[in-house]
Amino acid sequence: MSWKIQTYDELTKEELYKIIQLRVNVFIVEQQTCYEDLDDHDQNSIHLSYAKDGKIFAYTRLLPPGEKFEMASLGRVITSQETRGTGLGKEMIQLALDTIEKEWPGSEVFIQAQEYLKGFYGSFGFEPVSEPYIYDSLPHRDMLYKPKK
Repeated sequence: MSWKIQTYDELTKEELYKIIQLRVNVFIVEQQTCYEDLDDHDQNSIHLSYAKDGKIFAYTRLLPPGEKFEMASLGRVITSQETRGTGLGKEMIQLALDTIEKEWPGSEVFIQAQEYLKGFYGSFGFEPVSEPYIYDSLPHRDMLYKPKK
């Protein structure tokens, strides 16, 4: 059980399958959203995942500046139902921010956060930069993280 930080080309077919399976299970089945999961950004992203016994329990992708937004961004942030409330999500966001700083030093980080997670992201220094809006059938809010200089 450990964190993996991989480019798209470093993912095995099995790892990619399990990542997509977790994204579908959480976003489409559990949250009942309709969205285009396969959006051609995975290929240029860094994939951060936590697996144990062949099952992925947490995942996010890190998009480089200019890939989807002007600045770096986090997307597809997920923890499995059974790991919520264990601190795994906090560990993942901190590792994601550390990885972004290493890969793209000084880059701000943009997220389209689900509204109910505003406080969670705020605890890492993300600030709201929009009013709530509906995105993929759920209330979201744009938030921005500015690295400490």
